[in-house]
Amino acid sequence: MLNKNFFRFVDEILDRQRITAKDVAHLQREILPDGIAFREEADVLIALDRAVKDQDASFADCLVAMVVDFVVWGERPTGIVRGEDAHWLVTSLGAGGGPTVNALRIGMEVVREAQQVDEVLLAFLLRGQGNRLRRAVGEPAKAMPRRFAAA
Repeated sequence: MLNKNFFRFVDEILDRQRITAKDVAHLQREILPDGIAFREEADVLIALDRAVKDQDASFADCLVAMVVDFVVWGERPTGIVRGEDAHWLVTSLGAGGGPTVNALRIGMEVVREAQQVDEVLLAFLLRGQGNRLRRAVGEPAKAMPRRFAAA
């Protein structure tokens, strides 16, 4: 069952449009002390990263650690991110016009930590990195194929 306090926490941050170090500590100690338990929690935190630009640096590290831990070790079979799990992750990370820097970090850390990953995750990361490079040199980013972007 999803935690009502979690959604209250998210609503407060969305109202403020700011994530502070205190918010991150509260998330880790009080809201999700055992980490992410449901995909919906991961989806909401990933969306929060996309929606709130004013973030304390500790949020990125917390987000990456929590999502990677859930994806690699919380889902079954542990250490393997394939099939439907990989497609869900790619959809969540790529929603809203493409991955954020933190979303790409999550993907890279999942690849690094998991024993096996689906090629759809690898392709997503390669395309995301390519788009970051294109933007850096002033070229337009290529649209993510539908299968890599959220509906």
